[in-house]
Amino acid sequence: MTPIALALSLALHAAPAAQPAPRNMPQPAAPTADDLQTSTRAWHEQRVQRLQAEDGWLTLVGLFWLKEGVQTAGSAPESDLDFPAGTPAKLGTFTRQGNTARFQPAPGVTFTRDGQPFTGGALQSDEKGTPDVLKLGDVSFQLILRGDKLGVRVRDSGAAARKQFQGIPTYPASNDWRIEARFEPAQTPRMLKVPNVLGTIDEMKAPGTLVFTVAGKEHRLTPVEDGSGKLFIIFADETNRDATYGAGRFLSADMPTGGRVVLDFNRAYNPPCAFTKFATCPLPPRGNRLATRVEAGEKRYADH
Repeated sequence: MTPIALALSLALHAAPAAQPAPRNMPQPAAPTADDLQTSTRAWHEQRVQRLQAEDGWLTLVGLFWLKEGVQTAGSAPESDLDFPAGTPAKLGTFTRQGNTARFQPAPGVTFTRDGQPFTGGALQSDEKGTPDVLKLGDVSFQLILRGDKLGVRVRDSGAAARKQFQGIPTYPASNDWRIEARFEPAQTPRMLKVPNVLGTIDEMKAPGTLVFTVAGKEHRLTPVEDGSGKLFIIFADETNRDATYGAGRFLSADMPTGGRVVLDFNRAYNPPCAFTKFATCPLPPRGNRLATRVEAGEKRYADH
């Protein structure tokens, strides 16, 4: 999967979709406090619904990185890939060859793909878009490609994390954190180096820099293009130490209008890794660590 597609995938799974603002239009006036609270609450409710969906991040229960050759899968202790309890002891076998893999279900185990019985064969990973998803009751899995790592991501619609989810604490919405930034476009095409939780580096297209002021001090953030017509920002700030997710948060913004961009930090949200250890999240790149407390948006979830 390309770095930009990875960022887009994370954004779409972590936040509700929104249409980009029309180009060459003036930025709207700041909403009233009541309107801001109402719109932020509605946005957050959509995000929570997406997290709780049958294919949301709360359903992840496993991630296995495939080695070259054949590996057995199932809940039996001797399995190479230790699937969750409740799945068949012998689920089947994966055979990896380079960046591709095949899966052969064990005798008597019936998977479906797109609602049709799957009797074995090659599986499409998420490298080029929508991956094949194999289902067995509440459990499903797909292949993900991250650099040269090919993995099996497992979901369970009945996962405890989904059943026990009780929402995400947030800061009160405030117009103080709806900040207009100046957009400084890159003079030449630039690829931003973005680290991830796997310990590798992705490169994402960075169209420019966002410059804004908080409490009289100038700050800068470098967004990337996520393929959705919006800017995608991976940032850290000083609240990560005690109040928000330690590895940073995400923020989406409309593309520049008249050289300006509104950064609504009330919609800063936690990456998938804040909810599950089985996600593969990008981390704030160098330069996107703000020397201030952004007391807006989502707070830390549970003990993460």
